[in-house]
Amino acid sequence: MNDRLSRQIAFIREVDKLKTIFRQTYLMDAARHENDAEHSWHIALMAWLLEEHRGPEKLDVLRVMKMLLIHDIVEIDAGDTFAYDVQGHENQFERERQAAVRIFGLLPSDQSAEMMELWLEFEQRETAEARYAAAMDRIQPLLHNYYTEGKAWREHRVTSGRVLERIRFLEREMPELHAFVAGLIDDAVKQGYLLP
Repeated sequence: MNDRLSRQIAFIREVDKLKTIFRQTYLMDAARHENDAEHSWHIALMAWLLEEHRGPEKLDVLRVMKMLLIHDIVEIDAGDTFAYDVQGHENQFERERQAAVRIFGLLPSDQSAEMMELWLEFEQRETAEARYAAAMDRIQPLLHNYYTEGKAWREHRVTSGRVLERIRFLEREMPELHAFVAGLIDDAVKQGYLLP
C-alpha cells in the first residue's frame, strides 16, 4: 500500500471513533443518546434538503456538507461540549483546535489542509456556507428536543431564552427557518417541554 493510501486508511480508522462519542441529545424516538457520527450525517442531509428555505443567496452546498461531515471529528479527542455548558465553552476552541491538528494531520497534507480550512471556516462563521452549516447544527438538536418532548432540555433545565439565543442569528439571514424553529420553541414552552 502506498503512503498516501496508508494515511487515508489510518484517518478512516481513527474517525470511526466518532460513533462512540455520545451527545446530550436523544434520538427522536428518545430511545438513547445520539452519537456524533449520526449527528453529522443527519445535519449534512438536512443542509441538502433544506437549502431552498435558506434565502436567495447562492451557496456551495457541497462545501456546507463537507463542513458538517467533519465539524465534530475533533470531539474524538476533545469530547462533546453540551450546547448550554458555559464552563465547557471556556476552553472549547483550544481543545478542539489541538484535536483538529492531530486528527486531520493523519491525512496526506493536501487533504489535511482542506479539512483544517473547512473546520476553521465552520468555527469562524464568516462565510454564507459556514453560517448555513451552523444553522443546521443549531436546528437539528432543537428538532430532537422538540420531538422527544424536551427530554434533554428538561434533564438540564434549559430555558427558552437560552434556546432562542442560540438561533438568534437565523432571524436576519434565514427568516423562514427562524420563524419555523421559533414557533417550535413557543410550542415547547406551552407544552411544558422547555422552561420559559
